[in-house]
Amino acid sequence: MKLAHVVFARWAALAVSVCGALGGCMSSTPIWDAHVGEALKTVTQAQIIDPHAGEHAPSTQGVDGKSAASAMANYDKSFKEVVPTPNAFVIGVGSGSVGQ
Repeated sequence: MKLAHVVFARWAALAVSVCGALGGCMSSTPIWDAHVGEALKTVTQAQIIDPHAGEHAPSTQGVDGKSAASAMANYDKSFKEVVPTPNAFVIGVGSGSVGQ
């Protein structure tokens, strides 16, 4: 039993040293490094249908000033007055009063 352990330990040490030596000679990712960022550029360009749409097709519909000001005021107000959310850990707990 002890001999098998020693033989296994020697093989493991040999395997680790061989892998370490070969790992130092390999280049990491030459193909991936040459094409880094191409996927992001492709996806970004695919999302842009017409980058000059505002120049040759101006909007004919608009919002009057009062409606726009009111919408912006409501938008700003929604961030100032945060509605508290109920505690998630008290689901199903009532107010304490039993149906009377």
